Amino acid sequence: MALADLYEEGGGGGGEGEDNADSKETVCRPSGRKSSKMQAFRIWDVNQKTFYLRNNQLVAGYLQGPNVNLEEKIDVVPIEPHALFLGIHGGKMCLSCVKSGDETRLQLEAVNITDLSENRKQDKRFTFIRSDSGPTTSFESAACPGWFLCTAMEADQPVSLTNMPDEGVMVTKFYFQEDE
Repeated sequence: MALADLYEEGGGGGGEGEDNADSKETVCRPSGRKSSKMQAFRIWDVNQKTFYLRNNQLVAGYLQGPNVNLEEKIDVVPIEPHALFLGIHGGKMCLSCVKSGDETRLQLEAVNITDLSENRKQDKRFTFIRSDSGPTTSFESAACPGWFLCTAMEADQPVSLTNMPDEGVMVTKFYFQEDE
């Protein structure tokens, strides 16, 4: 089930599909109430590179054989429709967008994902806006608008941020699927 399936657009129970009887609870509503319900997702870019940790840095590459166990699941806490916190290691390390002078970078911070709050200004750096386009998803930093989560074209390079998502230099489209 995709994260978007957990939201009710417009807040009015407009879904009359057969999924309603066995669907999971709605995680978050536009009213701003936050659930600290964390869910694990698999993420891989459109070139099939998965995320893994190397020397405490999140990188994307082609994992095969016994190395497939190195794949990092992305821990997600939705905070409003399309906005979410992203983490790894059971939500104990969170992705953040940090600006320092002219540099904007992605970093992993040792913060518990369920302790973050959408209402605290200092937590905005951990917030990403999810945009779905067909089967793929992109993630834009809420703290640094115009900066998107990305991977390099080459394998085994750090996951980072780009402000040129349409240039074709970096990959900003991901497959994002709830881990089962």
